[in-house]
Amino acid sequence: MGLVIVLILCIVVCSAPVQHFAAFPSKLRMFQGQALSLHYEMPVYAEGLLDPRVAGINGSDNGKVPVDLRRPLSIQPKHSGNTELKLRLFGKIPFKTVQLQVIPDLRVIPGGQTIGVKVKSAGIMVVGHHLVKASANKKISPGEEAKLRLGDLIVEINGEPCNDITKIAAFAESAGRNRSPMRMLVQRGKDRFRTTLTPAYDVEDKAWRLGLYIRDSAAGVGTLTFYAPDQGVYGALGHVITDMDTQTPIVVGSGEILQSKVTSISKSQNGEPGEKRASFIKEGRTLGSVERNTSFGIFGRMKALPDHAYHADPIPVAFAEEVEEGPAQILTVVNGQKVERFNIEIAHVSRQSAPATKGMVIRITDPKLLERTGGIVQGMSGSPIIQKGKLVGAVTHVFVNDPTSGYGCFIEWMLQDAGIMLNSTQEQSTSKAV
Repeated sequence: MGLVIVLILCIVVCSAPVQHFAAFPSKLRMFQGQALSLHYEMPVYAEGLLDPRVAGINGSDNGKVPVDLRRPLSIQPKHSGNTELKLRLFGKIPFKTVQLQVIPDLRVIPGGQTIGVKVKSAGIMVVGHHLVKASANKKISPGEEAKLRLGDLIVEINGEPCNDITKIAAFAESAGRNRSPMRMLVQRGKDRFRTTLTPAYDVEDKAWRLGLYIRDSAAGVGTLTFYAPDQGVYGALGHVITDMDTQTPIVVGSGEILQSKVTSISKSQNGEPGEKRASFIKEGRTLGSVERNTSFGIFGRMKALPDHAYHADPIPVAFAEEVEEGPAQILTVVNGQKVERFNIEIAHVSRQSAPATKGMVIRITDPKLLERTGGIVQGMSGSPIIQKGKLVGAVTHVFVNDPTSGYGCFIEWMLQDAGIMLNSTQEQSTSKAV
């Protein structure tokens, strides 16, 4: 009898209706004006209830609609807000409740253009220590004695904001001659602390030294991911900009993106990623500002859209849960300024309910791109990923041992950091159908 019961339970659990019920989502997010069709082929007649001001069912404007779940269930989002879609058997027995969130429609222009990036840090970056020859037999590093570490950001000196490396020598000279320590406000990660540093006189250079290697800016090239014309902002790179020596994220004080062009490409090989060699266009336009440097790239205001856009008109964006394993395309530049489209495969999708890097694994499948680059190369980071006509993500990293593959991030997280999409924890007004 026990075996019979177990067999019956297995048959029930493995049956198509039960599996379709289990697959029926408990939460749905939709963009206003973009209808969604659910097809789970369950032999169930039910009554659907929701707030008709937020969304409609099967084209109806009523809050209660009879539905046959053997056929596709169509939901038409109308206005931004939250509601509950309740499915009840015979109009009374609760069958399924779906939390439905409608978000204002969002469309962006996908990028792919190579851009030059110049950023100035929000302070003076400590990138190394060196010894100062204080006497014939004595070498010291005032920076180490002040307990400054690589990656620290000197924000203030003697109460004055400081992000210009050319002013440091004057501070050191004044402090040394007056035999007074320099009072510093230092940022280390998210924390700030105060310390003092007493310059040492270098008997060889005949100058007062801090015993530090410092930097206040960085420059490079990358790829524009998107431009949101309604909001006037952009996103690029898909990953954080770090200092080349300390590998710590650069805290941006100011910056700009400029027109750039690819001059040549060093092809990727196993164990040795290649790179785009690019240059800033002489007398090229400043395209926009750099205001933030996050785990998902750089963001700021766009003053002028770069030339050679592959898509002149905005296209829809996808939520993270919409991305599927299968064919997709990337937009990128491999010569000059021309943006081209190449085929890829999304080989794996990580289901992320909160922002996290490495959201998907991608593989280059386009023979033309493999021939020209060997796969993913440095400088390709930020190349937009498009699937089924929607912008779904951006290229972020290459696999060193297999440059035909790499990681991508979901576009949703970039849009959040750009400030043009609500975080999932930011709730809108909620209404319920009863």
